[in-house]
Amino acid sequence: MKQSKEIKSFFYGQYFAEGLRITIGSIIPVVVCALLDQLFVGTLISLGALLVGLSDTPGPPHHRRTGMLACLGVCLFTFLVTISVNNSFVLMGGVLAIISFSYSMFGVFNARAATVGAMGILMMLIHIEGEYTLKEELQFILFFIIGAVWYMIVSFSFNKIQPYRLAQQELAESIRHVAEFLRLRANFYNVKTDHNQNYLKIIEKQIEVHQHQENVRELLFRSKRSVKDTTKLGRLLILVFNDIVDLYEQSMTTYYDYDAIRKMFNDTGVLHHFRYVVVKLTHELDHFAYQINANQMPRPMHDFTKDVEHLRFKVEQIDKNYDRNTIPLKKVIVNIRKMVALIDNMYNYSQVNASSIIKEEIDDASKFIQTSHIDWKSFKSNLSKDSSIFRHAVRMAIVMTVSYFGMHFLNFSDKGSFWVLLTILVILKPGFGLTKERNVQRLMGTVIGGIVGALILITIHNQAVLFILLVLFFLIAYSIFRINYILFVVFLTPYVLIMISFTGVNTFEMAKERIFDTFIGGMVAFLSSYIIFPNWESTKIKETIYKLLVANFVYLEQVAKMFTDEPINITEYKLARKELYIASANMGSTFQRMLTEPKWRQKNTKDVNRFVILNHIFFSYSASLFTEIDKSSNLHISNNQYDLLKRTAFNLYRLIQRFEEYEAPVDWTTNFQGSLDEDENHEDSKLITEQLQFLLKISNDLPAATDDAIKRDAIKYEKEMEVTHA
Repeated sequence: MKQSKEIKSFFYGQYFAEGLRITIGSIIPVVVCALLDQLFVGTLISLGALLVGLSDTPGPPHHRRTGMLACLGVCLFTFLVTISVNNSFVLMGGVLAIISFSYSMFGVFNARAATVGAMGILMMLIHIEGEYTLKEELQFILFFIIGAVWYMIVSFSFNKIQPYRLAQQELAESIRHVAEFLRLRANFYNVKTDHNQNYLKIIEKQIEVHQHQENVRELLFRSKRSVKDTTKLGRLLILVFNDIVDLYEQSMTTYYDYDAIRKMFNDTGVLHHFRYVVVKLTHELDHFAYQINANQMPRPMHDFTKDVEHLRFKVEQIDKNYDRNTIPLKKVIVNIRKMVALIDNMYNYSQVNASSIIKEEIDDASKFIQTSHIDWKSFKSNLSKDSSIFRHAVRMAIVMTVSYFGMHFLNFSDKGSFWVLLTILVILKPGFGLTKERNVQRLMGTVIGGIVGALILITIHNQAVLFILLVLFFLIAYSIFRINYILFVVFLTPYVLIMISFTGVNTFEMAKERIFDTFIGGMVAFLSSYIIFPNWESTKIKETIYKLLVANFVYLEQVAKMFTDEPINITEYKLARKELYIASANMGSTFQRMLTEPKWRQKNTKDVNRFVILNHIFFSYSASLFTEIDKSSNLHISNNQYDLLKRTAFNLYRLIQRFEEYEAPVDWTTNFQGSLDEDENHEDSKLITEQLQFLLKISNDLPAATDDAIKRDAIKYEKEMEVTHA
């Protein structure tokens, strides 16, 4: 995508829209009240709008409304509790511990609840040292509620005017990430690409694709309007999303070992042409995403007919001039055709009357959504040291309370205490790796932003210009808050400094103090994540691997149904595919976080890396098998091929059974019994046989890779193997 389109896409996108909502909600009250000479009142209204606005994370309208109302209630309750006890140093410390623990436990429910909890803790920190009369307390409550209601009016006005806008923006973001994923897959046709490094990039991108697809499901399938409404745009978004998920699966397919393809065809020069066409497809996806994001009628940019024919011609030339097996390349061409057809479908939906569009999976949409209700049984079950959320909540309570007491004994200023505790709140995360990453980002962003803010205040003295810059920095900061934390801090810091300069405080002294307070808070948060109930990703590897193996087995069951001509329930298949996507993404994200941990915790990262790559290859071949058989009308599966699949599935099943601490939710006898009629080996089925042989090879390698990844005794497994064969 051209740079101009990239910039426009950002301004059309969900992140800028979110920043604009928060800016309008938070800045307008300050401006209006300042003009009325009531700046303090405007600040209180702005605070209510800001805290409620930060809890307004993307999602269905009723979830957003519930989250904002919950945030308002939690903040008011916290304010009343805090001002009731903050005159007693000891009592305030006890309440600080209880509230920090309780609100941090909100993460058990879902991400929205976790954000509400964080806003509650922030409200407590703001008033931890405040002293108010009854009149001031009532004024604060009144103006805070006005600010919260004002933001809700702003937020839902945007939603009322364009009810599908959030879904459009998130869908466009999802399509762009699929395009990036496909672009990484295209790198395998480049002989200079390092396979292992490219696989790691693919797995990292796979995590992002999964996150955005889940967000789209939340926005589309949890909204009754989207599923039941017959308006053209609502149905268009659902149908495009279904096709982009199918296209993502097509991009996952692997028809041959890439190393073998490069060795076999590198000297022919044909791989360059394949890479060119695949990259061209990614540009088309970027173009489609841009048009959806810009709320434009989608129009295609390229016609791929000549590109596909050119690839066919190049392969035919190889057939004439070389003695090579070109079936893998022909299958890749078929795969490219399928992706082109899906893209064509996405464009054609905008030309069709929405009421005539029917798709079976729309009726089963609720099955694809991860439920995340407020379940107090889940809360109770997580009150255990085995729960990462519980360990984080305990750590938060201990660190906040000890820091509060410590700063009093060291005679920190009230504002200094607030900034140290605030830094701990925003940096301290459940996992060590994320805490470490946030710590570095916060420190770097504060230093850079402090320098920028100081330079602005030295060179610019016009109050009107400074106010414009203040609004601009605020808007940019909250527009990139969810995509680049370090830049968020870089832009927020000069905003804070400019705002402080309006009060007449010595800005440079304040900047030095804030940098020092941030450093102290960051160090405390980092050390506590290392010492107090640390959450090491290496302890979660075993369970994550187990769930991934189960998901692979369940997906193979769907493939087995294709082999035996058993009727396929498309919803069941897509659910199995979705669960495998989730398990793969969880495995990848666990591994990524593991790489950020101390070296002494990374003794088996190479082994985990090998397992992650093996799994990705295994799923790619499984997906290609399903799509190949599903789209072939005259393909006959031989008993030998079915036997290869059964042996592969049995290897997985046996490996799953070895995780004795978990109750395996799979049954070998369900879909892998019986045999097929023998049949002569057709030329068209040779590639399927090769794929099955490769799958079997990977399934034979997986036990050793699993043992290495979780450091299990391999000798015990060898004995199990002997008993099994006997």
